[in-house]
Amino acid sequence: MSVDKKKASGQEESPHGDLKKRETWSNKFDFLLACIGFSVGLGNVWRFPYLCYKNGGGAFLIPYVICVVVGGIPLFYLEVAVGQFMGIAGINTWKIVPIFKGIALSSVTVVFLLNCYYNVILAWAWRYFFASFTSKLPWAECDYDDWATPQCDVFDPKNPIDNRCIYTENDKNVSGVFINGVCQSIEFATNNSVTRFNTSGTDVLLKTVDPVVEYWERKVLGLSDSIEDMGIPKWDLALCLLFAWIVVYLCICKGIKSSGKVMYVTATSPYIFMLVLLIRNCLLEGAGAGVIYYLKPDFSKMNNIDVWVDAGTQIFFSYSIAIGTLTVLGSYNKFNHNSYRDCIIFAVTNSGTSIFAGFLIFSILGHMAHVQGKPIDEVAEKGPGLAFVAYPKALALMPVAPLWSCFFFLMIILLGLDSQFVGVEGVVTVVVDQYPQYLRKGYRREIFIAIVCIAMFLIGLVMVCPGGMYVFQLFDHYSGSKIILFIAFFECVAIAWIYGINRFYDNIQMMYGFRISPYMKIMWVVLSPIFCMLVFVLSTISYSELSYDRPSKETYQYPAWAVGIGWSLAGIAAIWIPITWVYHVVKYGGDMERFRQVFRPMGFQAHQMRPQDYGQIGLDGPQPSVVKDEFGMDIVTTATQSPKKADIIRSSYPPSYDNINEHNEGELNEGFEALVGPVGKDGFTTRL
Repeated sequence: MSVDKKKASGQEESPHGDLKKRETWSNKFDFLLACIGFSVGLGNVWRFPYLCYKNGGGAFLIPYVICVVVGGIPLFYLEVAVGQFMGIAGINTWKIVPIFKGIALSSVTVVFLLNCYYNVILAWAWRYFFASFTSKLPWAECDYDDWATPQCDVFDPKNPIDNRCIYTENDKNVSGVFINGVCQSIEFATNNSVTRFNTSGTDVLLKTVDPVVEYWERKVLGLSDSIEDMGIPKWDLALCLLFAWIVVYLCICKGIKSSGKVMYVTATSPYIFMLVLLIRNCLLEGAGAGVIYYLKPDFSKMNNIDVWVDAGTQIFFSYSIAIGTLTVLGSYNKFNHNSYRDCIIFAVTNSGTSIFAGFLIFSILGHMAHVQGKPIDEVAEKGPGLAFVAYPKALALMPVAPLWSCFFFLMIILLGLDSQFVGVEGVVTVVVDQYPQYLRKGYRREIFIAIVCIAMFLIGLVMVCPGGMYVFQLFDHYSGSKIILFIAFFECVAIAWIYGINRFYDNIQMMYGFRISPYMKIMWVVLSPIFCMLVFVLSTISYSELSYDRPSKETYQYPAWAVGIGWSLAGIAAIWIPITWVYHVVKYGGDMERFRQVFRPMGFQAHQMRPQDYGQIGLDGPQPSVVKDEFGMDIVTTATQSPKKADIIRSSYPPSYDNINEHNEGELNEGFEALVGPVGKDGFTTRL
């Protein structure tokens, strides 16, 4: 028997002409890898270890685990389960509670803004990766005239050197300071904040800047003095950003069938690199002291509100909650896929990766502190400062430094790459699912993905200008920080309180064929929404305006207009939820019976209905109801259309086994026509 080429390639067509069928994961493992690849990213490597040492070391694991149990796992699973049950993403997902469609709009706004600046981090990583292909790392010394300033110095206080020198001025020998190969006057050194050292260890206490800092700020970023001084995009970073977007496009242009295969590499290989780097780090002197500093518990800090806020917000960031992509990933599952099991595996993997990354980071920071003779808290950094300042400095101290530098930045790229292309897929899928009649034909989806990538690239160009780092900090601080707590709270309210927790538990049983633990019910109804609002309120109490700690300069305080832009980014994401409320009140509030329908699901198919749900009236009219055919067989139909073949098949199954997928539906096709007659091209039976 011949096989249709389009079906074999995964590009199946729907019964509606050339409209491509919505894809599903090729196998059960793809979904788990996608979740791990997207959520396990740079935050696990550069944010969690810093928070752990800052908030009491090993004692921080107590509030962290509590937040995982109360917020992380339940909210992660809630989004996945809703997406899988609805089988579609974006606004259509929240047809389950129409008045809360704004959740989808808020989520896609957050992930769009996130995608715009996240790929800039990958551009920086590509820039360092390419720069590592050399015999000597360029940030190891100050002998580069194009970026090193007189303040640049690699002085080691444990082994003081004599940088005094003598030069001739007006036929007289004058004491000076040796700066970048030139003997300069003491006045010049003082004006440029250069420290003058001698072999006895006494010095003039002036400012010096490490070469790795100057390389980061002057060579890579070309950092200006303020956000008012933006400048034009740096050509090298612009090319790296373009390259990063091309890689993302190639990974996702063919849909989840191709991106799912890419994640077999991008989601697993970082663990290989982390293990190799950890083994290498543990062989360095001082590594053990760094690990002890990382894990040493300080229980006194648990009384600090900020510790609990940091634990809660870290869960939201590392689990990728409330940005819509988990719903998208879940929607690609087959109806009966056991995503409950996958979510537990994911939680163990995600949190385990964060803890494991702490050993990787603090083992090398311990070595760096040992070499420099500094306390570990003076070399510990967070965020970009860790990946592009602290760790590159540590790499420069290692034997065969360029090799380990290539390994490290390749690990950073792989950690961020799958997070980025799943994030872009989250934006694309929302729009494609909303307008399938336009975007699932021919190569329109691929063209639309290219348009989305180009738009995000153009926005990202602003962040590779000399003043771009200030814009990057605005996006990072405001676009998705507290807003995701706000969104997650209303997700719990919509499903547990409006749609109904018992009904949703029945729906989950319909998907899996078994009833899950009541643990999720308790979390969704009570503890998870309380957790979201508590962290939101506490983070608001401890709020401070954004500032940028520049390593070589004083802390930069943002002007009021820039802070206003930041709050505008946050407002754009949050405002959609109340807007949809107002829209539904204005449109349907005049008729109380009609208004009640905005709280009822719409667009449900037969396999999503319980027996008691048949005939319920929603905004789209009556839900499917059950009638008898001439053979006495239950047929699911509506007031507006004849029953479809798959509906009739599903109607013969009890709700707990109502999980027809491509495989078992195909097995039933053979005897279908014998029961109800030939099937036309539109999917309806000619007999009916």
